Amino acid sequence: MRSAMTVFFLAAMTLGLIRSPAHADDAKPRRAEGGAHTQTLPEADSSTPEERMKRRFPQKVRVGDLRGLPLLDEDDRTLGHVTEVVRMQNGRIVLVSRCDDWFGHGGRLVGIPIETVAILARHLNVLDIPRKDFPSLPSWKEADGAVIADDDIIRIAISRR
Repeated sequence: MRSAMTVFFLAAMTLGLIRSPAHADDAKPRRAEGGAHTQTLPEADSSTPEERMKRRFPQKVRVGDLRGLPLLDEDDRTLGHVTEVVRMQNGRIVLVSRCDDWFGHGGRLVGIPIETVAILARHLNVLDIPRKDFPSLPSWKEADGAVIADDDIIRIAISRR
């Protein structure tokens, strides 16, 4: 009886029906990049923002659906809201938001490269720009690019918790 059970388990494992348990010396599991609580250290990841965006499974989204969405930092604190989606003269897409505002009023417009954010439900996670660096972003001016129409489709990375 015991040998029959051993043969059954060996056959099941060979066919992939039963997986062997993880061992302590197995490689450490990796978290999916783009989660809100994933910390990305610039010195640990030397890839460009475009390369990181490609690893975050970019999906099609209608531009009009991005306007008004909040931009959240790694602690889920609001950095601003998307006021415009703009194509720069070099072809790159930028999300325009107010920065340094006081309770949602005033502040200056800044451009956040679309490669540095990911969408999660009805908000955008700012993944590659720490909150402390947000005020140092260059100011955005209307002459810097052309507003993309609401019905146009662009690609944006997706995020998960």
